[in-house]
Amino acid sequence: MTATDRAARFATSYALLRAAGAIGDMWVQTDTCARIKGATDTNPVVDRDEETGTETVHGTREGQLACAHHCLTYSATQAGALLIGSRLLGLRLRPGRVAAALALSFATHYIADRRQPLARLANATGKGAFYERLAPVCGSFELDQAWHHGWETAAALLLAR
Repeated sequence: MTATDRAARFATSYALLRAAGAIGDMWVQTDTCARIKGATDTNPVVDRDEETGTETVHGTREGQLACAHHCLTYSATQAGALLIGSRLLGLRLRPGRVAAALALSFATHYIADRRQPLARLANATGKGAFYERLAPVCGSFELDQAWHHGWETAAALLLAR
């Protein structure tokens, strides 16, 4: 395989991962997962039923399960995009590398979407104030997306060989 072939495979793989990532994050993810995936026992998410007034408190375990569910659907969306794109474009992606790329995407997505690890990283790197900013941009969202883009680049590099 030539360097040009690897570059084309990288670029195509990245485009497929990024597009599918956006779809998985914004269209496929359920509202429940979006609300609960960052819940911890020390920072719970409280849902209130409008009809009954009953409150449900979601802690660490519920947050972990919601985040895992979201990351599974996110990764499945990326897998579908890679499968379809690879077939249509004749990329001949290697199954082992696809599995490794998707595992990397799943794991790093889970870390970011549990929220506390990314908040700690932002604080440790001097980005804590930006992470907390809500306007003119939402800093936590922007850092979350930058994290995902970086790891999707790494995943696409795995696929390029």
